[in-house]
Amino acid sequence: MPAPVLTLADKLERTMVRTLLGALPEGMQRSLAGGTPVVIDGQTLDASLQFVLAWRARTKRPGLVAGAPNAARAALRRDTAVGRPASLPAVVVRDLVIDGAAGPLAARHYAPGGTGARGAPILVYLHGGGFVVGDLETHDAPCRELCAQAAMHVLSVDYRLAPEHPFPAAIDDTIAAVRWAARHGATLGGDPDRICLGGDSAGANLAVVATMCERDLPVVAQLLLYPPTDAVTVRPSHALFDTGFFLSRDDREAFTRHYLDGTGVSRDDPRVSPLYGDLTDLPPAVLVTAGFDILRDESDALAAALKAAGTPVLHLREKALPHGFANMIGVSETARRALGRAAREWRRTVLAQPSRARETHT
Repeated sequence: MPAPVLTLADKLERTMVRTLLGALPEGMQRSLAGGTPVVIDGQTLDASLQFVLAWRARTKRPGLVAGAPNAARAALRRDTAVGRPASLPAVVVRDLVIDGAAGPLAARHYAPGGTGARGAPILVYLHGGGFVVGDLETHDAPCRELCAQAAMHVLSVDYRLAPEHPFPAAIDDTIAAVRWAARHGATLGGDPDRICLGGDSAGANLAVVATMCERDLPVVAQLLLYPPTDAVTVRPSHALFDTGFFLSRDDREAFTRHYLDGTGVSRDDPRVSPLYGDLTDLPPAVLVTAGFDILRDESDALAAALKAAGTPVLHLREKALPHGFANMIGVSETARRALGRAAREWRRTVLAQPSRARETHT
């Protein structure tokens, strides 16, 4: 899958934003973004992202799902290409094709450099995008960062998207991808007995739903970045962060319609809203909540529900960051540090788990 071709205007914007963010102190960034820090619910928004959000407002960027799905997909690919980090960790990357639930799926394998790659755990990664947008390119930078920081293999999966492929196609592809990784993990150079599952936003929802629905899925741990967990209950964070923080309630509503319309599946179905499901005996999880996120409260609620169900959870709260911060590591050092922190805690969590091979022999 080729990277999007940037226009001259795109390249100029990328250069300008990188230059301003790299050269200006925090106070100047806030001044250009409107003056005073953005403080909501006792949280202060990261200065770099306050500047980026103000820039987006001035250039009148549309919502995530404005227009037809294909236009929204192209817009996200363009935005992530413009915001791509100037430098990324050196990892080994190759594109491949894996078995999905209904046919071949594109995938991208990231292997850490050095001798430590052989036999390292494998993270099957599902990109965010509301089940409608996002692909291997939009999430290439965070996958490289996770691979390097966690020192483990990452298999990013281009699962089928709605509305062309509504619920439960993405769930079925997730399950198929995990089983493929378990069969082919040794060929990838990883440990097929230490398969992990994770993702951001919609991808995190798919991860927890898959482990909840398929109890025999060979997953030893989950990485859940700001997951949507409840498509029914209205929560305070929905109103607090509805305007100007990348993901709006209108976006979320449009995503849900595309995912569910015509399926007959209700929004409180646990396969849509995992907060209503049986969360006992799931793999240990690292769950990351973004402070300036309409999903903040329902992500927090999932962390609490997992703990109450006896599932081990490490809950990290990144109070200065908005939804989607894993895709903002090129414009915010705070976002990059947060993703690195999640990766390192994730590595510790995974290495603390017995491999399925050891479990088999005990």
